[in-house]
Amino acid sequence: MAEPEVGSAAPDFYLSSTRKEKISLEDYRGEKNILLAFFPLDFTPG
Repeated sequence: MAEPEVGSAAPDFYLSSTRKEKISLEDYRGEKNILLAFFPLDFTPG
């Protein structure tokens, strides 16, 4: 998968909420600002 260009719109994706509900980026597009933080290997030993 190609890396998106800086400033371009993010592709739609789905994540599970803390309430086990599926949330789509499209659910909030144009309504709220979204920040997605990715921490690889977070909560893993070592």
